[in-house]
Order: sequence, then C-alpha cells, then structure tokens
Amino acid sequence: MLSDADAEDLALYREKFLRRLPESLDELHGPAHGVVELPLHLAWSGMTSYDLDKPRQRMGLYRTVLHEGLHGDPPRYLNRDLLLEVWPVLRFLVGRTVRTVWEDAFPEFASRTRAAA
Repeated sequence: MLSDADAEDLALYREKFLRRLPESLDELHGPAHGVVELPLHLAWSGMTSYDLDKPRQRMGLYRTVLHEGLHGDPPRYLNRDLLLEVWPVLRFLVGRTVRTVWEDAFPEFASRTRAAA
C-alpha cells in the first residue's frame, strides 16, 4: 500500500505527463522519414540524432520524446500515423505512467493494442 507521500508523488508525476499531451493525435505532424535532430532538453543523456527509417532509432526517438518532451515537443517530433503504428511495441518500452496517460487520453491506442494482441 502506498503512503500518502508516495501517492502524492505518483499523482504529481502523472500530472507532469498530462500537461504535456496534445489536444488530439491529429496535432502530431512530426516527420515520418529521415534524420531528426533532438535538442538537448530532450536528448540530454544520449543520442541526439535519430534516423526514422531505422526501427530501433525510431523507437528510441519516440520513447525519448514521450518521456522527456515538453508540451510543444510531441507535435513537432512525433508523427500521428507512425505513433499509432509503433504503439503496440512502444507501449512496453515506456513507463507505466506515460503509457496510461496516453492510452487514457486517446482511445485510438486501444484498437491498435487489441489488434496486435
């Protein structure tokens, strides 16, 4: 059972990701191909250049943006169609809070997840 302090920390952590969500997945107009250079506020501890045509690098970029991105970053760096395409795998590469926040906000993920099961 969570202590009150732990529950409050978890709620604040969840709120952090909720504030970063776009209004709609249709706002995600990031590139679908080519090399993407992430700024240091996103890629502060590792790679800054990702080739979207390489599946592992694409997953790395998407995971980084979902975890580290500020409110304006997902629309700039994520592509709606690519995100929906990779979600069945990506959902296992992101933390539980990130996964839950995005899946609760966007029902489009539920059908993708069921179809991949």
